[in-house]
Amino acid sequence: METIHAGSSVSISDLKKNPTAVIEAAGGFPIAVLNRNTPAAYLVPAAAWEELLERLDDLELARIIQARAGQDEIEVAIDDL
Repeated sequence: METIHAGSSVSISDLKKNPTAVIEAAGGFPIAVLNRNTPAAYLVPAAAWEELLERLDDLELARIIQARAGQDEIEVAIDDL
């Protein structure tokens, strides 16, 4: 048994027939693309992908902030930049 990490799934054959209908039916959520009832890929709508990338970027920025916390401050005049 394989775990499917999506609320809906579609066979590759059905996806080929009408990809736009599959994407619209998913309502903005990821879709597992199955090949012989085994997940072969995940189809992620553009808005969901962009949100995922934003969250990953935020996590990276938070990691950088935590790593730099407690460092000595360097005063700089705006005119020196």
